[in-house]
Amino acid sequence: MQYVDHGAGGAPDCMRLAQGPLPSPGPNDVLIEVAYAGVNRPDVLQRAGSYPPPTGASPHLGLEVSGRIVATGANVTQWRAGDEVCALVPGGGYAQYCITDALHCLPVPHRLTLLQAAALPETYFTVWTNVFERGRLQTGETFLVHGGSSGIGLTAIQLAHAFGARVFTTVGNAEKAQACREAGADHAINYRDEDFVDAVAKLTDDQGVNIILDMVGGDYIPRNIRALALEGRLVQIAFLEGSRIELDAMPIMLRRLTFTGSTLRARSVEQKAAIAKALHKHVWPLLEAGRALPVIHRVLPFADVQAAHALMESSQHIGKIMLKVGDD
Repeated sequence: MQYVDHGAGGAPDCMRLAQGPLPSPGPNDVLIEVAYAGVNRPDVLQRAGSYPPPTGASPHLGLEVSGRIVATGANVTQWRAGDEVCALVPGGGYAQYCITDALHCLPVPHRLTLLQAAALPETYFTVWTNVFERGRLQTGETFLVHGGSSGIGLTAIQLAHAFGARVFTTVGNAEKAQACREAGADHAINYRDEDFVDAVAKLTDDQGVNIILDMVGGDYIPRNIRALALEGRLVQIAFLEGSRIELDAMPIMLRRLTFTGSTLRARSVEQKAAIAKALHKHVWPLLEAGRALPVIHRVLPFADVQAAHALMESSQHIGKIMLKVGDD
C-alpha cells in the first residue's frame, strides 16, 4: 500500500508517499480501506517532532478516516467486510489501509457521504468528551470557544448550539466571524479588535461564561479565568502559545472554578469506546437530521499532503482539511 512517510520530521516538505506492507489487524481490530483521511493539528505537531505517538500506535500520521472494512480480527462480531465506517485511529490514517480497534468505528450517518464521515471522528470525539463530559455543558449555559473557525471550533459551536447553549467564539477576521455565526455562534469576537475578556463581560452583564474550550494557552489562560462565571469551567485541549505561565490562582478558589483538560490519543481503548458510544447515541441523530454537519474547507488529493499541512499551518482555512485517499 501507499502511505505518507514523514521521515525524521520537519517542515511539510519532509513528507512523501512511500510503499509499505498492509498492517495486520489484531483480534479486536478491523482493517479499513481508506477513502478519506482528515488533516488535524496533532498531525502537524507529530510531523514537526513535538507530538510523538503513544506506545504501540502506528508511527505514521493520521488520526481519522472513513472507508470500507476489508478484514476483521477473530474477536470482532459487530462489523464485517464491506461495512462503511468512519473511525478514530491511533495513527496511520494517511494510508490506503489502516487498522483500529473495532470499538472505535462508527457507522457512516445516514445521508452523509464518506467525505463528510471522515471529518467527524477526531473533532467530534474531542468536543464531546471535553465540552459535554469533562466541561458538563448544560442547556441554557454560556459557552466560549477560541479558534471558532477551526475544525474543533466549528464542531464545538454547532454542538453547543444544538444542545441549547448560548455560544461565543473568538476569530481573526470578518470572514471567519461570518462562518461562525452561520454555524450557530451568537457572537463572534474579533480578537484583533477587541479584548475577549471585555467582550464577554459586556455580553454577559459582567457575569462571565460558564465554560471555555481553549487550545491557545499562553496568556489566554489567566484571561480565560477572568472571563469565567462563578462555578465556571476552563477546559484546555492544546497549548499553541505555550503551557508555562505565571498565574494568580486565587480566583479559582474564590469563584469555585474548575481548570481541567485532556488529550484524546493517549486515552485507553475503553475510554475511546465509551466516547464513540455516547456520540452514536447523542450526536448521530443530529447528523442524520442534517444538523451539526462538519464544515469542510478543502479536499486535496493524497499526493498533495504537503500542501494540506501548509494550509493547516497558515490558519487560513475555515473548517476541515481533508485528503482523498481512495474511492468513495
